[in-house]
Amino acid sequence: MDFYKGKKVLITGHTGFKGSWMSRILINSGAEVTGYSLEPPTDPSLFSLSNLDNQMKHVIGDVRDYDSLKKTFDEVKPEIVIHLAAQPIVRESYKDPVGTYATNVMGTVNICECVRNSNSARSFLNVTTDKVYLNREWEWGYREDDPLDGYDPYSNSKSCSELVTHSYINSFFKEKGVAVSTARAGNVIGGGDFATDRIIPDCVRAVQKSEDIIVRNPYSTRPYQHVLEPVFAYLMIAKAQYEDAGKMGFYNVGPDDCDCVTTGELVDTFCNKWKDVSGNDAKWINKHDGGPHEANFLKLDCSRIKSAFGWKPVWHIDEAVGKTAEWSWVYMQNPSDSEKILACMDEQINSYIKDGKID
Repeated sequence: MDFYKGKKVLITGHTGFKGSWMSRILINSGAEVTGYSLEPPTDPSLFSLSNLDNQMKHVIGDVRDYDSLKKTFDEVKPEIVIHLAAQPIVRESYKDPVGTYATNVMGTVNICECVRNSNSARSFLNVTTDKVYLNREWEWGYREDDPLDGYDPYSNSKSCSELVTHSYINSFFKEKGVAVSTARAGNVIGGGDFATDRIIPDCVRAVQKSEDIIVRNPYSTRPYQHVLEPVFAYLMIAKAQYEDAGKMGFYNVGPDDCDCVTTGELVDTFCNKWKDVSGNDAKWINKHDGGPHEANFLKLDCSRIKSAFGWKPVWHIDEAVGKTAEWSWVYMQNPSDSEKILACMDEQINSYIKDGKID
């Protein structure tokens, strides 16, 4: 992580779940971090709980507002840009498809345009999702060259975000000499995710209230991974292409096949880990609520990132869920103590670096 010391890094969506973990890692690495985002999307939020606004340059802004975004670029002059800002919830995209497309498509256009007009940016990473692929519900993992055609407005808007990035690479970035990649990550879990309609946050909210966990579809299979897996992969890609533009590309970032589990299996693991850290029992019930379409089976083939970088996942699903339960227990015992919450974050970050033998 010495590479990032003194580097000017701009993160969009820094007040979100992934953005908060990434911001803390970069702060610890000595980077000059600027975040551009809306207010935290949840209350409580990991960003506010960990007091990150006082540790970095914190800009409240909307990626749909090009002038505001461009002003931040002009002031900060970032060398590395990581685009996390998005409307990330499938069910929310059914309620507000226009807002979802505006944020996820035009937000990408605006960030690409800012990078195009920047004289400082050398490395740009657009973070999308594993849901960009045309999902055929088959049992093998999707590869980066498979068709992009997400089903629901969220997934489809991220497919469009990929295509926007591809066009800017072909039309502008190759000539400009800016290294650009996209990263398609699987479902992330970890401490500090308070979003609605996500299974682990639903688990945490239920045990906090001593209620049964409601599982909508226990048989759906997803590539679950701890949030630090993709966040460190993003930083690895951004660093590698900064140093060697030949490393730019389109990369899946997901767990090994053994960690692609059903939602029911994931919740079983959470209940066991919750018992370990808290001493309290937890159980779940199957209660489908008749909601909109969601894919039943989704898995990624991560051969490309493994071949290009020698990358591999560090934590299997059992440890990933354990770390999530551990953070959640610390938070519940100390909901207003930012020092203890930060200490838990830092301990997990350092543990991941040690386990992954990250320089």
